[in-house]
Amino acid sequence: MSVSPQSAPAPAHISAMVQNLALIALGVMLAAVGAAYLVDQASRSDGRRLPALTDSAVIAQTVGGRELTIPENWFRFGEQMQSGFVSQVDLSVELALGPVEVTLLPRSRAKTSSELLDTVYVHQFKPGQINGVPGLVGQRLDDKDGYVGETVWYDALAPRPFVAKCIAAVEPGAPDKCVRTVHLASGLAAIYSFEAGVLLRWRDFDADMALWLDRIGAQ
Repeated sequence: MSVSPQSAPAPAHISAMVQNLALIALGVMLAAVGAAYLVDQASRSDGRRLPALTDSAVIAQTVGGRELTIPENWFRFGEQMQSGFVSQVDLSVELALGPVEVTLLPRSRAKTSSELLDTVYVHQFKPGQINGVPGLVGQRLDDKDGYVGETVWYDALAPRPFVAKCIAAVEPGAPDKCVRTVHLASGLAAIYSFEAGVLLRWRDFDADMALWLDRIGAQ
């Protein structure tokens, strides 16, 4: 019985060539993965020190008519490190409570979290309250209104309450993230972003933050 050309065994040199090409392709793929890993590691670690109240090299910027003197090491984004008039400033600070990202902008551009509690959040609460942060009331927001996995924590007893909205982490094991917006006496608004664990010491938040805001003239 004859064997068709399609089913005939490939010559040895062709088989070896196919194997070599496969090995080369695998090597190229591994090299690409390795290069991507190195780039990722480099982007995550730029050698910068943690921000500190004692940082000395500063840049003068004016936001919403308020002149600020900001240490270079506090800037979250390098492209913002230039003097003059700016629309907002994005900073990273290290409170005793934990790291906090701060965005400073004119007051007219941001409603406070306490305002949103009275005008928006209160109408979106699911029935019932949740516990977990001593001194704060926790209430989940209704999923159908676009607030999937979000919870508002607030001080129900204060006339100007501490209010933060937190969203559940997407990645398993990652911390939940919270956002809080306040108006400062300087005429600026401050938007704070931090891990949910910071809420456990929420009573100390404003006093600790005031040290950093005073340092740059934003308080």
